[in-house]
Amino acid sequence: MPRASRPGFPSSIGRAAPQSRHGWTVCAARTAESIRRRDFGRRSGARPPPARRPRVDLSTVSGTQDAQPQPAAHGFQGRRWLFPSAVIHELDPDAGPAGRRPRRTARDWVVDFFCFLLAVVLGLAGAETLRDETGLAHSFAVFDQLLGALACAALWLRRRWPVALAVAMIPVGFLSNSAGGASLVVLFTLTVHRPLRYVAWIGGADLALVPVFYWLRPDPTMSYPGVVAITTLVMVSVISWGMFVRSKRQLMVSLRDRARRAETEARLRAERAQRLAREAIAREMHDVLAHRLTLLSVHAGALEFRPDAPREAVVRAAGVIRESAHEALQDLREIIGVLRTGDADDAGRPQPTLAALESLVAESREAGTKVGLDSRVSDPGTVPAAVGRTAYRIAQEGLTNARKHAPGTEVTVTVTGAPSDGLTVVVRNTAPDGDVPHVPGSGQGLIGLTERATLAGGRLDHGATGDGGFEVRSWLPWGAA
Repeated sequence: MPRASRPGFPSSIGRAAPQSRHGWTVCAARTAESIRRRDFGRRSGARPPPARRPRVDLSTVSGTQDAQPQPAAHGFQGRRWLFPSAVIHELDPDAGPAGRRPRRTARDWVVDFFCFLLAVVLGLAGAETLRDETGLAHSFAVFDQLLGALACAALWLRRRWPVALAVAMIPVGFLSNSAGGASLVVLFTLTVHRPLRYVAWIGGADLALVPVFYWLRPDPTMSYPGVVAITTLVMVSVISWGMFVRSKRQLMVSLRDRARRAETEARLRAERAQRLAREAIAREMHDVLAHRLTLLSVHAGALEFRPDAPREAVVRAAGVIRESAHEALQDLREIIGVLRTGDADDAGRPQPTLAALESLVAESREAGTKVGLDSRVSDPGTVPAAVGRTAYRIAQEGLTNARKHAPGTEVTVTVTGAPSDGLTVVVRNTAPDGDVPHVPGSGQGLIGLTERATLAGGRLDHGATGDGGFEVRSWLPWGAA
């Protein structure tokens, strides 16, 4: 089948083209659209899917994997049996079964036993004073001791229901003298495990009933003011001790939460820094390689469609392909060097500045693009390196987009500016002839340019012009010398 009749090729390729350099340029520009159609859908069904390349972890290349903080294990680290179950539950909520209270540790069992033993000893001491109380019936003394025994037995439930047990102890402590030790233990438990508002109401009720209790049942060995003062002092001391224990536990939990938060923030900062580095590398690869590979694609497509071209044109196109491939490899080596060293200043090749803009335009002209350069900067060498490099990348991306989205059109690059006024770069192309098919993934380069200009302290605008063309306009700060 003749080449001109094959699907996906323009019929003009089969005609005899002019043998001059202008004819070769026109052919190269005309084939850009057919190359894009071939690459993005016309013949995609006939090609086997490309093999997936193995993904490379950039952290192993840049040598920062070891420095990246690893997420810390949030589980409780240490000997659990030495800590209260409530503290372990606060530090490691997911350790126990969901919806169930934490199980007692060995330390809890020891503390509970000694609290029970202390309540029994104080209860026995209180029971001994019953025989010395005048006017106390024997039945009420038995009832007093029975309430004291039940109060001591109820201490094993103090961790499960501290508030309910403390409320129940108010009338029990008022009626039973032998339940005083159990009431103090319950009040201490309430202070440790519950907020201050519960302690204020329940502890206040207990303190208010102390004068009434000793008024109704005077102590046989001490005066009324003395026994009220001592009992009040003991209860306040128990509440203060409980508040101290609670604050110590809260401090431990807050320090653990602060450590977790600091580790999480450090990990997020490391991930954000890695993501920003990867985005910067991706932008640099897009800006550098897209221009070279577009030149290479246009000339390779022209050679494919014009095998009968003059030898001089073939040699010239092959030279452009070789030079573009060489430059692309050099740029790729430079980016890989940045990955290895972690510092862009250590790269071997110098970064392009505004002075290299003429070489960029010359490359585009050799590729068949009609480019006009209007540079009104008297001395490009006086432009700061960072500003000149950003201006170069903007012009490079504008020329690349013109070749991809508007092949065969005329492009104008205008550079104006002066110190203190800023540097303005405008890339404008005329309207293309006919409809240009949409290129998948288009627009990413302009997003990267906008971010690059913003990071440099400038701005970038882009959009269609009134005559159907497209314009990229940017302004970059240029401080006074």
